[in-house]
Amino acid sequence: MPKSAPRRPGAKKLRRDFSWLAALGVILVIAGLVGLAYVAVATITTMILFGWLLLIGGVVGLLHSVQARGTNFFWLGVIVAALNIAAGVVVIRRPDAAAAALAMFAALLFLSAGLFRVVGSLVVRGSQFGWTLLLGVFDLLLGILVLADWPSSSQYVIGTFFSLALLFDGLGLLATGFGGRRIVGMVSDRDRIP
Repeated sequence: MPKSAPRRPGAKKLRRDFSWLAALGVILVIAGLVGLAYVAVATITTMILFGWLLLIGGVVGLLHSVQARGTNFFWLGVIVAALNIAAGVVVIRRPDAAAAALAMFAALLFLSAGLFRVVGSLVVRGSQFGWTLLLGVFDLLLGILVLADWPSSSQYVIGTFFSLALLFDGLGLLATGFGGRRIVGMVSDRDRIP
């Protein structure tokens, strides 16, 4: 009677890695749901985190520029680093004003993208005409909604977008983790069949 093939040595590690991926997905989904429940707090938290990222990136860029002071791009690196540091300090000190500015930028971005999509779909009338037109109208409506209540809308716009991003990234990681575990299990089971 032939023995079944041993389980691949990497299968156990792969299953564990996919489990960690699924666990990270659960954490992101929970964070996204909490953020959606408390969008004002999520907005301020997001802006403070963004400010710290700018500040740390500016300091790292400045250190890198000092190390490369003999190159032609030394002053450009110093200027970019200084702008990042200054922007980081401003965002950390005034996260509400930074959120208002970012909400205005997002609204203008939605309006311009929506306008281009609507006009483009009407001019080109390709195979994706309906979807492109619908997406353009949705972008326009989203931009109008944010601008209609601006600057009050800035209290929830950034937090909502960030929380939705966390939620959908978490769902994607969950699907990848569980799907990966399932595929590894299927391959391992197939290898054990005599």
